[in-house]
Amino acid sequence: MATESSTQVPEASSCKFIGCSIKALPEDQWISAAEEACVENPANAPESQMLYQATDEVISPQHLALLTSKYWGKSGVRLTVSFLDDPEVLLRTRILSHMNAWAAFANVQFTEVPSSGQVRISREVDGYWSYLGTDIKSIRRNRATMNLESFSMDTPELEFKRVIRHETGHTLGFPHEHMRPEIVDQIDRKAAIDYFGRTQGWTPDQVIAQVLTPLNNAQIIRIGEADEESIMCYSLPAEIMEDNVAVLGGMDINASDGELAGRVYPLKDKNLV
Repeated sequence: MATESSTQVPEASSCKFIGCSIKALPEDQWISAAEEACVENPANAPESQMLYQATDEVISPQHLALLTSKYWGKSGVRLTVSFLDDPEVLLRTRILSHMNAWAAFANVQFTEVPSSGQVRISREVDGYWSYLGTDIKSIRRNRATMNLESFSMDTPELEFKRVIRHETGHTLGFPHEHMRPEIVDQIDRKAAIDYFGRTQGWTPDQVIAQVLTPLNNAQIIRIGEADEESIMCYSLPAEIMEDNVAVLGGMDINASDGELAGRVYPLKDKNLV
C-alpha cells in the first residue's frame, strides 16, 4: 500500500535497484506468436467480436496480436529450464527453488535440464527481463528467454525473491501490475522518462513501453483495484507520481498474487483461462 511521499523506493540490501523490462518479440513475429498462444490456450484470443462491435474501423492483425494474452494452457505449466552460462550447482538450485515458489499457489512446475530448456536463463549485464508467457516458444533455442544480470550466490535473498519470482511471473504470462490504467494515470510522463533514463538508462520509447502504456481492459484478469504490493508491480518513486505518493511495489508473491495464479493455473479442476 502506498505511503507518505517521504517513503523511499525499497532496495534490497546495498544492491543497485534494477527494474525489469518485458522483452517484446520483433514486430514480424507478433502475428505468428499470437497464433501460437491461441493454439496453446484458446482462451488467449481477444474477444474480437466485442472489439468489432465497439468500432467501425478494421482491426489489423498486428493490433489483434497485441491484445492476445500469453497464458499457458488449462492443464497447468510444466516447463524445463536450462542455463546458458553454466553457473554453479548451488546457484542453479537456488534459482529453481524461487521459480517454483509459484507452485505453492498454482499448478506450476519448473524442472532443470542440461540444455535447450524451454526457459533459458542468462546473467548478462543487460538488466532483468523476461519474455511474456508463450512468447518464449518463438525464441531460438540458443537464446535466453530470461536474464538475471550478474546474479550469484552473493546476491541477497531479498533480491532472489523480488527479481526471480517477478521474472517467473512474466514467464507464466503475468504482465506488469503497475501498468494498470489507474496507476499509469497517476504518473507524470515527463518525470518518469527523466527518472528511468537516469536510473535505468532507458530511452523514452522504453519508458513509454514499460511504464507509461496502460494495459487494455481485455488483458486485465486481476479482480478489483490494482495491487500496489503485487510481486508484478514496480516500485515507483514519489517524484514521478502526480500525487507525490510512492508506489512501493512488491518484494515477494503476496496473497493476491497467489490467488490470481491459483485461478489461472488451479491446483484443482476449475480454470479461469
